[in-house]
Amino acid sequence: MAAAGYYAGFCRVGWCPSFQLVRHGSKAVTRHFKPMHFMRQKLMAVTEYIPPKPLIAPECMPRVKVDEEEHGFVKFMRRQVEQALLENNMIAVCQYNYAPGGEIVLMRHRLRKHNIHAKFFPNEIIRTVLMESRYKNLLPLFVGRTLLLVSPETKVPEMLRVLKSIPQIVLLGGCVDNTLVSREGFANYAKLSSLVTTQGEVVGALSLLPSQTSTILQRGPLHLTSLLDQYVKQQTGDGAEAKAGGDA
Repeated sequence: MAAAGYYAGFCRVGWCPSFQLVRHGSKAVTRHFKPMHFMRQKLMAVTEYIPPKPLIAPECMPRVKVDEEEHGFVKFMRRQVEQALLENNMIAVCQYNYAPGGEIVLMRHRLRKHNIHAKFFPNEIIRTVLMESRYKNLLPLFVGRTLLLVSPETKVPEMLRVLKSIPQIVLLGGCVDNTLVSREGFANYAKLSSLVTTQGEVVGALSLLPSQTSTILQRGPLHLTSLLDQYVKQQTGDGAEAKAGGDA
């Protein structure tokens, strides 16, 4: 009776419970795998679509290269390399071996005193820039770890003097005044006299010729004047002797 009263109080009239258990009858299972009939398999195999083979094999077709946009840092490095090649008259390529960081900092400081700057660029970026410039013949030098020494002035003796104190950096070659030079070419260029000395020698040689020309031009009139003076003296002496003989 208590249970019947509780159930009657729980299920009030006009109230629908939120959860009800409903039991259905059994149903046939239709999701089991059913093999295809043998005749139907034959029919599907015969009527299967076979696409025609292309006239040219896909392996022989030219591959279409997708232009990938360069990274911003790569563009920045390319601009730096182009600027270094255009704005400098002396470009030296060196092989950079392992050296303590203090020596590299000291070397860059010594070079900067002579307005020579050391620049580190990846070889891949340098090669792409050199292929499109007039410095294509420098490509064989960029193998391994390389270092660029650039300067707007041709200060080869100062550069060789600084590199001599650091054996870890080996000079390979470069370009001076739009002329490709090797390691021996840099050494021979350093033995040349400075521009001021050469200009003084040229000015001295050019000023010597005008001075000799003026001397040669003045020699004729001076010689003629001396001859005329001598002639006048002779005529004067002959006239005096003739007058003295007449008086006698």
